[in-house]
Amino acid sequence: MNFITQNLMLIALALVSGGALLWPILLRGTSGVPDVSPSDAVLLINRENAVVIDVRTVAEFAQGHVTDSRNIPLDELDARLAELARYKDKPLLINCQTGARSASACSVLKKGGFSKLHKIEGGINAWVQAKLPLIKEV
Repeated sequence: MNFITQNLMLIALALVSGGALLWPILLRGTSGVPDVSPSDAVLLINRENAVVIDVRTVAEFAQGHVTDSRNIPLDELDARLAELARYKDKPLLINCQTGARSASACSVLKKGGFSKLHKIEGGINAWVQAKLPLIKEV
């Protein structure tokens, strides 16, 4: 008991740092949707005709997006699920700027009955970093 009271700060520091290390792992599993790298996303598009759903804002989408992707901003996704009904049996690649909004979008889509969901890991930022092409609206 004496050890614990003398080293309380060190124990607290160890618990906090351990929690900080585990936090990203715990968050990653919240949507239950696998992440795919941009190169794996290209393979899914080419081999399985995956559809890319971009959940960024209209302005962000106009600055550059994946070829043939559909823009449905995250805040409109729930109301526009009917537009995607024909894609329920197709693989869907969910994309945003960094990958953060994709998890929320996947939750909405799972509730809507979509099962073949994938998040593009790192979003458009990772897509650009992988030197993959973007379409920009003028």
